[in-house]
Amino acid sequence: MALWATGPGDASQGRPAAPAPRPSSGTGLEQRIARFTSGFGGRGGYRTPTDGERQAFTRAFAHLLDGDTEAARAGLAEIDFTLRTVTDAAGGRRYAEVADGASESGHTARGWGRVYVDLDRPVRWSVQVPHPVADARTELLGVRVLRGAPGGVLVLAGAHRDAGEDGAADVAHREDSVFHGVVEELARRKLPGVQLHGFADESFRGRDAVVSTGAGDSALADAERLTAALRRDGLDVCTAYSARCKLAGRENEQGRTAADRRSGFLHVELNKTLRGDDEGLERAAAAITTLTDRWSRR
Repeated sequence: MALWATGPGDASQGRPAAPAPRPSSGTGLEQRIARFTSGFGGRGGYRTPTDGERQAFTRAFAHLLDGDTEAARAGLAEIDFTLRTVTDAAGGRRYAEVADGASESGHTARGWGRVYVDLDRPVRWSVQVPHPVADARTELLGVRVLRGAPGGVLVLAGAHRDAGEDGAADVAHREDSVFHGVVEELARRKLPGVQLHGFADESFRGRDAVVSTGAGDSALADAERLTAALRRDGLDVCTAYSARCKLAGRENEQGRTAADRRSGFLHVELNKTLRGDDEGLERAAAAITTLTDRWSRR
């Protein structure tokens, strides 16, 4: 697939050059991702990558962030991944899509996920979805957060958290996944990220959300800003960064990596009721966008 650069200086700004347009199905990113995740089930559909495969993916992703799309394309092709441009019908923003090339539908036995990178602005932040479908509708919330501010990267796991043997597909608690390799590269570049999770209402009755900085505290001010935005919308938030809360995400591997790198990381849990309809997703996305919009202007 041929690629072309959008103009001089892209690499120095951390802005990926645009892959040559290639037809994509659907009219919007949300529909595209809904189709991709629709076949995720709790049994099968995930294979742990080898060290070489994971490192090859991460190197190619780093090239994409640097604006060297030829190197990114070549590196991804080595492990049968594709790089293409998709345009989101909602707003018209263009994204580089890194997707498994083994099947146009995305349903493969590997289950390594997808990455979407804003092509129109330098990358400044990420939204991470480690448990699509298992944490119902977090994959759709991830799209809405990505849309909310420029300069974003969406890191999407490629299988149900229970799909692998012995928890192998639970990427939030593993270091041996493509998902972790991508987030580690973003943390190495000191790009802040928010990771989305969901919980059953009965797991933490009376609470709508839990906001945590994970294993570190680099994003303490951001956690306070997000909590304030959620509370302004009338949501009941447990602040794991300042109080004892269930679901605080202290053992989250991406949070640990961010803490090691002194990179901003937020672990956000939302109850099932809030995630249950489009209005709830919009409320959550709007609150998170108050943060990502700030990040995009750094």
